[in-house]
Amino acid sequence: MTQPAAQLPPHRDDRPTEDRIVVLRGATWADWQRLLEVRSDASMPRLSFVDGALGLMSPSRDHERIASILRRLVEEWGEHLGLEVASLGSWTLEHAPRAGVEPDECFQLFGEERTPRDDRPDLAIEVIWTSGRLSKLEAYRVLDVPEVWIWRNDTLRVFVLGDHGYDEVDASAVLPGIDLQRLTSSLGERSVTAAVRRFWDA
Repeated sequence: MTQPAAQLPPHRDDRPTEDRIVVLRGATWADWQRLLEVRSDASMPRLSFVDGALGLMSPSRDHERIASILRRLVEEWGEHLGLEVASLGSWTLEHAPRAGVEPDECFQLFGEERTPRDDRPDLAIEVIWTSGRLSKLEAYRVLDVPEVWIWRNDTLRVFVLGDHGYDEVDASAVLPGIDLQRLTSSLGERSVTAAVRRFWDA
């Protein structure tokens, strides 16, 4: 006699909570270009290449939730400062033959005294939800990205590019005055709307 299919509890969520990550060593710039070609217009996996290491990453739901909240709060603070914020998502950035990255989020900021370069963002954001990812700071240095934010384990670290690489700092240079502690505390909310409300009400 055929048994009825088991029914999952209505509250159960079987979607993966970990990023799916593969890092290939000994890769070439041609491998990076070929993967971009094969992936074509698809948004996943997100790719990175740093000095012969090729990373492929499919982000989890929680990874994307945090990235989307960060994007909105950057936009909110940029507007508060009177800047025009261009949100450029996972813009594919390249500097052949050493580095190629696709940030979780990146931005260009326009204002009376600010005109960004056409070939790179002013700010890139990386969310590290699952260990094992390729470290991208060297790639961003090669690409000359002025500021990088890295979120990991409920901590947001800010790196500003100097003469000898990135220096970790306590305040953003491209978004002056933003309260990073308040911003970080808002990332625990389950929706962008709730996070924005908490950020401004804190």
